Amino acid sequence: MAQLKVQQMKSSIGRKANQRETLRSLGLKRIGDVVVKEDRPEIRGMVHTVRHLVTVEEVD
Repeated sequence: MAQLKVQQMKSSIGRKANQRETLRSLGLKRIGDVVVKEDRPEIRGMVHTVRHLVTVEEVD
């Protein structure tokens, strides 16, 4: 199954609470953090919520 590599590129300071919570639930705490998650609709939705703060790459 495909996986998504998500890297936080911008700070969550000054962002809405739901965006900060979404970053934390993805496992991102600071700029430069990288997590690899399963490519599922729930994860895609979370990434969509914070798409302006992260970069996403598909990996196998």
